[in-house]
Amino acid sequence: MKLPLLALAAALAAGPAPAASVSPEADACKASGLLALKQKIPNVKDVTIDLDSAKIIDADTAIEGVPVRTVVVGDAYVEQGAKEKPRTLVCLIGDKGKVLMTLFSAK
Repeated sequence: MKLPLLALAAALAAGPAPAASVSPEADACKASGLLALKQKIPNVKDVTIDLDSAKIIDADTAIEGVPVRTVVVGDAYVEQGAKEKPRTLVCLIGDKGKVLMTLFSAK
C-alpha cells in the first residue's frame, strides 16, 4: 500500500507535464514568420498567435503547381521593443508541413 502512495507523491512533486502544442500548424507559422520579420525588422522580439481567433483550414489546392495543404488565418501580435502591434496573420502550408508563406498585415 505504501508503494502507490509514494508513486503518487513523486508524480505530484514533479509538477505538471509540459502541455502539448495545441496547433502544430500555428507553431510552424509563428516560427517561420518570426524569422522573416526579424530579417526585415531587427527589433522584433516575438510573435503571439491568438489561437482563439485562428482558423486552420484544410486545403487541397495549388498555386502555380505548388501544393497548398493548410491555410492559417487569425489575429497575431508582433512584439517590437516595449510595444505589441496587432496584426492579421495569413499563412500557407504545403506538403510535409512546409511553410510556403507567412504574411502579417496591419489591422
